[in-house]
Amino acid sequence: MGRLVLVSNRVPSPADRGGRAGGLAAALSDAATGGLWFGWSGQVNDAISPAPHLRRAHGVTYATLDLGKDDYEKFYVGFSNSTLWPLLHYRMGLVDFDRSLYQAYLGVNRAFAGALKPLLEPDDTVWVHDYHLIPLGRMLRELGVANRIGFFLHVPFVPPSMFAVLPSGPDLLRALTAYDLVGVQTAPDLRNLLECVREHVGLRANADGRMTVDGRGVRFQSYPIGIDAAAFAELAAHRAHDAEVGRLRQSLGGRTLIMGVDRLDYSKGLPNRFEAYGRLLARWPDYRMRVTYLQIAARSRDDVPQYKAIRRDLDRMSGAINGRYGTVDWVPLRYVTRPVPRATLAGYYRLARVGLITPLRDGMNLVAKEYVAAQDGNDPGVLVLSPFAGAVHQLEEALVVNPFDADALAEALDAAIRMPLEERKSRWQAMWKRVQSHDAASWRERFLADLKG
Repeated sequence: MGRLVLVSNRVPSPADRGGRAGGLAAALSDAATGGLWFGWSGQVNDAISPAPHLRRAHGVTYATLDLGKDDYEKFYVGFSNSTLWPLLHYRMGLVDFDRSLYQAYLGVNRAFAGALKPLLEPDDTVWVHDYHLIPLGRMLRELGVANRIGFFLHVPFVPPSMFAVLPSGPDLLRALTAYDLVGVQTAPDLRNLLECVREHVGLRANADGRMTVDGRGVRFQSYPIGIDAAAFAELAAHRAHDAEVGRLRQSLGGRTLIMGVDRLDYSKGLPNRFEAYGRLLARWPDYRMRVTYLQIAARSRDDVPQYKAIRRDLDRMSGAINGRYGTVDWVPLRYVTRPVPRATLAGYYRLARVGLITPLRDGMNLVAKEYVAAQDGNDPGVLVLSPFAGAVHQLEEALVVNPFDADALAEALDAAIRMPLEERKSRWQAMWKRVQSHDAASWRERFLADLKG
């Protein structure tokens, strides 16, 4: 039986396999056992590695390449995160396209394909992840790789009218047809992608997402990603008694905790949340001294100018809220930009009466599912969720509110804080059932069964 070969832009360190692993790493860690995980090491040197560094740990062979400085600036900071990321998150005004950036993007993908091919065995199944590596499948085919190759996009996909602004868009769409299976998060993302392929490339899928291109078949389908729900629930129950969680509980002094956890990114709607929280305190003065909002937003992509700008905005807004409403013994908004271990977050989620997850656009958002899994079923908190997160299709019982409406968001916070126990339990039970049944294992198994089939 062949191995599973995972390919992602960033390969997690074996040391991060447990509590510090991010959403993708946590979802894929079990699938990687016994196989190969290939991608960028996270290191930047003078030039891209001529051959991958190999390391075996936890039953996984990790094969990584270092990027060159120019590759990092043009492939990663440039085309991946200054062109594709804002485009696929509906932020057209932030899209920065330059032909040299696209050529660097293709060059890194070509180097990845060349370094990966010698590591492949004939019966391996290759699973490529996310927008950084869209052309990789086509480049592997050009090198003669005949293995089954699948691709999964973790971010949203835009409709044809928006995708049309990308000059290299048709080339990228055509590159996707080199895979055997292309997966996206939700049915709306799938519809947008297929409409783009039809309108910009002239290829039409049949009813089940299949088409034939250059004599080979490719299928497009949606596969909503999940978490290891049972394990996370157990972790949260255990960590609720941890010393670190105890410190947070003691510092609250009995106040209601509102909590958000995100990467520091303009797609997450953090300024909108801060604005809404300020309006909550202004419109309902009784909440002053009675609630605390903890926003954990680990910094990322510090080299991208738009990320520097949002950090400045959030620093200003958090200072303004605390300056206006804070007292010597109460900080209304606790804003933390350092990463917090996933195990500690599990305990924090369980403590929070309100989970505030309101991105402006998100492929799925696993934090929303982690918040649900972490709750005490006898006294669960309330999830306030954006309709623009992919998770909303499985978490309909959340308080769903448009993050662009600060007053509506403030009203949702008020409703969440005041919600009676029986309603909280009823909403949570319905969401918990779906989080359990659509977990990370079922997501992996469904995708891989379709790919191998």
